[in-house]
Amino acid sequence: MNRTWAHSFVSMSAIAAAAATCMNSASAAPPDALVAAAKQEGQLTVIALPHDWCGYGPMIAAFQAKYGIKINELNPDAGSGDELEAIKANKGNKGPQAPDVIDVGLSFGPTAKAAGLLQPYKVSTWKAIPDAVKDAEGYWYGDYYGVLAFEVNADMIDKAPADWSDLQKADYKNAVSLAGDPRSANQAIMGVYAAGLSVSKGDASKAGAAGLKYFADLNKSGNFVPVIGKAASLAQGTTPIIVRWDYNALADRDTLKGNPKVQVIVPKTGVVAGVYVQAISAFAPHPNAAKLWMEYLYSDEGQIGWLTGYCHPIRYNELTASKKVPQALLDKLPPAALYKNAVFPTLQQQDAYKETISKQWDATVGANVK
Repeated sequence: MNRTWAHSFVSMSAIAAAAATCMNSASAAPPDALVAAAKQEGQLTVIALPHDWCGYGPMIAAFQAKYGIKINELNPDAGSGDELEAIKANKGNKGPQAPDVIDVGLSFGPTAKAAGLLQPYKVSTWKAIPDAVKDAEGYWYGDYYGVLAFEVNADMIDKAPADWSDLQKADYKNAVSLAGDPRSANQAIMGVYAAGLSVSKGDASKAGAAGLKYFADLNKSGNFVPVIGKAASLAQGTTPIIVRWDYNALADRDTLKGNPKVQVIVPKTGVVAGVYVQAISAFAPHPNAAKLWMEYLYSDEGQIGWLTGYCHPIRYNELTASKKVPQALLDKLPPAALYKNAVFPTLQQQDAYKETISKQWDATVGANVK
């Protein structure tokens, strides 16, 4: 990465401003030669892309229909760490178990590059991606972001929690879960960090350790459920409250169609935003299909696809300024005011708390999340 955020945290307006300065008004079509080469390969292998995550289901279908390239989907429930392990485990494998592309939390991009797991590629809309969330050489690049929220089964929970401190109350016995394993999954790691940021009153240097203590207390009180929270477990009542990305929670609200009723709460404090990045495996069996996939994700069509899944695309400011986003779509998004306190941890902070939380979870919390 050529530069990091200038401050410990960056506001939502700051990232939008960064995107504006990098504006590229035209969404160039991928080169014909790339399309032809990708079609010749005929397949793309992806990993960790649940269809209810950020609009991926319709986007996968649209890509296949647009280019006639079959998408082979591996382990949709994998975490960011699992994705890197899948590349490592299949370095010499050109078969269906080798991922061509990955979608991981921001801090995993530099890690994967340093380990020699990625190959560089700059999409046609490269200039529109803020410098602070992409590798200068093109090894990884931010694509969308959201904030951590509480997804609540309102049929079981009479009074929804308004902040992290509320989750410690006896009202939420056997109710609170994470949407992943905090020893490996980026979403879960950031959930622990967000709780710690709230407890430490915004002190980033203490948030990792504070988050572990918070969940240790939550576990001791019996409020924490060591089950990976999903729409199904929410509906079944196994995990009535899930800490997860706002876009996943909002998508579940649509999918479940009132059975049960779902409330999505952005907490008052500890509002942590996360950028997810795309990258191509250094050992991709279908490198041209991988490049074409990236072109699709960063095109106007792909970026608006993120919005249909309630995610904020990295080119959001550009697309709205040029009035390319349908108003009906904008109206479905949560009010911007809910995000005014959102903060973006720097890469250095992410590296520090990822190490603390993933390595010390077992010793401090002692809950085997699965």
